[in-house]
Amino acid sequence: MDLIERKIQVTWQHRVWFTEHVFAPENLLLREVISEGENAPASKVLVVLDAALAAAWPGLAGQVERYFATHSSWGQKLAAPPLICPGGEVVKASWDTVAALHAAIDRHHIDRHSYVIAVGGGALLDAVGLAAATAHRGVRHIRLPTTTLSQCDSGVGVKNGINAFGKKNFIGTFAPPFAVINDFAWLATLAPREVRSGFVEAVKVACIRDRDFFDTLERNAAALIEGDPAALRHLIRRSAELHVNHIAAGGDPFETGSARPLDFGHWAAHKLEQLSGFTCRHGEAVATGMALDIIYSRRAGFLEAAAAERVLRLLERLGFELFAPDLLLEAAPGKLAVLAGLEEFREHLGGRLAITLLRDIGVGFEVHELDPALVREAILELQARKQVCASCRS
Repeated sequence: MDLIERKIQVTWQHRVWFTEHVFAPENLLLREVISEGENAPASKVLVVLDAALAAAWPGLAGQVERYFATHSSWGQKLAAPPLICPGGEVVKASWDTVAALHAAIDRHHIDRHSYVIAVGGGALLDAVGLAAATAHRGVRHIRLPTTTLSQCDSGVGVKNGINAFGKKNFIGTFAPPFAVINDFAWLATLAPREVRSGFVEAVKVACIRDRDFFDTLERNAAALIEGDPAALRHLIRRSAELHVNHIAAGGDPFETGSARPLDFGHWAAHKLEQLSGFTCRHGEAVATGMALDIIYSRRAGFLEAAAAERVLRLLERLGFELFAPDLLLEAAPGKLAVLAGLEEFREHLGGRLAITLLRDIGVGFEVHELDPALVREAILELQARKQVCASCRS
């Protein structure tokens, strides 16, 4: 027996910028970010726009073209007019969009020193990021998240993926983007439901990482619902920072182990999205999944009742319905369909099941199994809570 063994270490720089009106000619941030790459200033750029964003911002494609024309003396030029792609779960439903993006990368000769810039919500960023990570074994990718949820969480991460075989993010990669630019101006056109969806990821990371941030979210709940810009920006900034801190310092940025604390509430959420045919938005499903795991934590004796109630009340104050009827769907008589999410979650983790629960606000911990009977009790409590809330409103 013979062996050659070496340890390979790779250092990544993960940067999240904050700005407004990134494509305004006088805003030099994007120009300077691109110019930092090797072979700068000569850079070829392919821009992909979320169709919903392009509809909400008429003339956006032209604005992008004018931005690069203005800064062409730096050698940064568009390889083609911006591509318009569908966003939302439809873009993650098949390989078609990824294949089309691969074809565009090939057609416009985007190489490993060029840039693919994705501008849109989390689903579009996932699909474009997957295409960028797999073309030429990886071309430089810049993310411009445009929703509250993607600016808080998914857009500042290092994961890309699409759905397959009825499972969320079954096909994907870990590939840190060259840069992330959070532009607060994009949030102005979001519907209240879309703005609210991002709040839950901030509550999630506060619950498992930062009690002080949770206290701030409680104080700012009314302001957030009213659309106060300062409260919203603070929520996004701190949530993004906590997510990036975990990725950079948590010891497992590419999730080679089984622990995934940032997926608190997600085992049920991913399954609930599927059971609803994706009519239940990701943020809404996570709110329900978190509520389920919070009640489970309390019923299992891990979490004090007062702390559990604080989290549930905050989610309700932020506008989330905590019970979803699809939680009671049965895959077989007496067997809840949502429980299949546990096995799918275990498989996705790569072996041992690891579910994050709460010991206190700001203190998450792992368990390696859940009691199905206790899960059912927690679901029924959520259902009863909804009925009581409805009676109070009437």
